[in-house]
This record gives sequence, C-alpha cells and structure tokens, in this order.
Amino acid sequence: MLPLLVLMLLVNQMDRTNVGFVQDDLRVDVGTSAAAYGLGAGLFFIGYAIFEIPSNMLMERFGARTWLTRIMVSWGTVILAMCFINGTTSFYILRFLLGAAEAGFFPGVLYYFTQWLPNSSRGRASAIFLGGSATAYIVTGPISGALLEMHGIGGIAGWRWMFALEGVFSIVVGIVAGFFLVSRIREARWLTDEEKDALSAAVERDQASRNREPKVSRLKLLVHPQVALLTVVFFAMALTGYAITFWLPSLVADIGGLSPFQIGLLSAIPWICAVVAMYSMGSVTDRAQDRRPYLASALVLSALGTYLATLGSPWFGLLAITLAAVGGKCAATLFWPMAQSGLDLRVAAAGLALVNSLGNLGGFVSPTLFGYLKEHTGSTTGGLLTLSAASLIAAVGVFFIRRPTSGPVRPADADAPASSEGAAPRTA
Repeated sequence: MLPLLVLMLLVNQMDRTNVGFVQDDLRVDVGTSAAAYGLGAGLFFIGYAIFEIPSNMLMERFGARTWLTRIMVSWGTVILAMCFINGTTSFYILRFLLGAAEAGFFPGVLYYFTQWLPNSSRGRASAIFLGGSATAYIVTGPISGALLEMHGIGGIAGWRWMFALEGVFSIVVGIVAGFFLVSRIREARWLTDEEKDALSAAVERDQASRNREPKVSRLKLLVHPQVALLTVVFFAMALTGYAITFWLPSLVADIGGLSPFQIGLLSAIPWICAVVAMYSMGSVTDRAQDRRPYLASALVLSALGTYLATLGSPWFGLLAITLAAVGGKCAATLFWPMAQSGLDLRVAAAGLALVNSLGNLGGFVSPTLFGYLKEHTGSTTGGLLTLSAASLIAAVGVFFIRRPTSGPVRPADADAPASSEGAAPRTA
C-alpha cells in the first residue's frame, strides 16, 4: 500500500501548493495583492487546524480505506472549484475549504503506520512516505508550468486549466484508492497467515512497550510539556517549509527572462536535492539511539540556508534555498518518527493530529508574513531572517525533548520486545 499512499501524498502536496505558481495570474485576473495572496495561501491552514483532530478521530472509527478516500475526493472537488475563482473573497473561501477537506490526511497516514509497522520499520516507511511530499515539489513545478502554458486554449486562462485538470486527477486517484487500501493487517490478501501473525505480533509488542504508563486522561496527555515541545518544533519547521513552497516560484522568477515552464523546472531543484538527502538520513537514523542531534543539525542547516538567501544574486538565492529545503525535509524525516514513538497509544491519533494541526499553523503565519512584508517593504529579506531565527530556536528546543531510554529495535532483533523512541509522556 505504501506506493499508493506516496502517490496520494504527492497529489496532496501538489494541490495545496500549486497556488504558488499563479500568484501573478491571480493579481492580474482577480486583483489579489501580495498581502491578499499571502493571506489566502495561509487560510488553508486555518481550515486544516480546525478540522484536523475531528477528522483523525473519525478515521479511527471508519477505517483508513473509507476515510482517506473521502478526504482525497473532497479536496479534489475543491481544487476543481478553484478554476472558477472570480475575486479575492472566493479565493479566501476556497483556500479555507481546501484546508478543511484535506484535514486529517497526513496524521491519519502516520497513525495508520502505527497500526501496521513496529518502530524499527517506521522510520524508513516515514522517509519513503515523506519522500512523496518532496517529490511533489519536484513535479509540481514542471506540471504546473506546463499547464499554465495552456493559456488561451478554449478561451480559458492557463491557471484555470491547471486547477481544473489537477482537481479531476485528484478525484480519480481518490476513487482508485478506495479499491486498494486495506484498513487492517488481517484483511491484507497479499500476506500469508504466517506473515499476518508475525507482523501483528511485532506491532503488538511495540504497542505494549509504549503503553506501560499508569492510566491517565487523554486531556492530561495532550497538554503534556513534551507534546507542547513537539508542537513548537514542528511549527518552526512549517514556517520555513511553507515559506519556501509558496514564495520559491516568485524568487526564481526574479532571475528574469524565464517562461512558466522554466520557472517550474528551476523550482524543482531544491526538492530533488531534498529527496535524496531525506531518504539517506532516514536510513541512517533508524539505527540511531538518539535522533535529537541529527534533528538539531538539520534545523541549523535550514536556518543557514534561509539566511544566505538574503545575500547575493537570485542564482545564489536559489542555491541557498536548496540548503534550506534539504535541512527542512531532513528535519521532517527525523521529527515524525520521534513524535510517533513518543506519544502514548491512548492518544496517538489525537496527539499526532494535535501536533500536526497546531504546528501547521506555521503555514498560515509564514505566507501571510511574507506577503505583508513584500507589499510594505518590497523585499522578502525580513521574512527570511525571521525563518532563520525560528529554526535556530527550534534547534535548541529539540534538546529539551526527552531523550529515548534505548535505541530503536534492529530488524535482527525481531524476537525481542520492540522498544520505542522515548517513553510515553509522564504526568507526575
């Protein structure tokens, strides 16, 4: 199922970020200013945050196949509707609805992994899955650029073609997913009975090792300082990630003399490098007893990249943003296995959703801030320096996350009890 989930994430990321390639088109055809564009891009995350936890809880009830399919068909429908944007207000409304429709997909898949894989395998699975996110940025540029060059066909603007065709594709993939996703190990037709027993036993051992704390309320676990720390670190990561996502095409366009397709191709460079780096990092750190130094180093690299982007020519800026993208995506590869393993199973679904939804509010703050600063100062320098500071603060905060008591289980230790990365949050 992992290739299908990667494809779904790829489409998910493409649909939420393709608006970065139509900033100038919206300004000309719809009248959105830089500040209005930034606000509209960010409103996605308000809808996402509001509906994230309810959506993830409903997935527990209805199962992955039903709920993930529903999510994807819903967001595809909203993307299709975006080809009819006729003003700033409709742009705001549809971006908010897109966030509401997508809410629950990413943490839902991460929770899904905890039901299928022990901790010793989730790091690599998460790296492969998150590779779909970075791969989306690689293909979004060329695809969106090519669709934008359909401008005028049938008397329709290129950006409307882009939303229409990408929306239809999302709906089709969502429907196909409904036929292939499997909610539980016992329902997997490609596994033998022996394989089902072995995999179920490995997952149960992992769950048992993470569920040894005294019984406490979900509310106490959700407000535990460790959960708060995870949220703050992810918020800083989201600030940088979505600032790059929504403003990279604009930064590349500053080079000058480029067609939409060429801008899309150059915008893919940072993400190509990020995919290679993040998969290598995930493979190495699955065997690390403590992922925190690696995560802090990735955040420092991200801070360095965004700082260097304020210096030199647009071509130098592209190189600097590449460093920032590599640091940010490697940080994500390291962060989510820590979050998955550190949360008590009794709040795993709600806890992952809480961290993801509140942290993703960085996706509202960063494009809004960039849009405001660009409109009032004519430059994104202030925004880039803010991102550098946030990443450095997060790098320090990483070391306040509880150190794991033991390293992840090696594949060779299949008969040993699975250990988690960090005990469940204590409430004493």
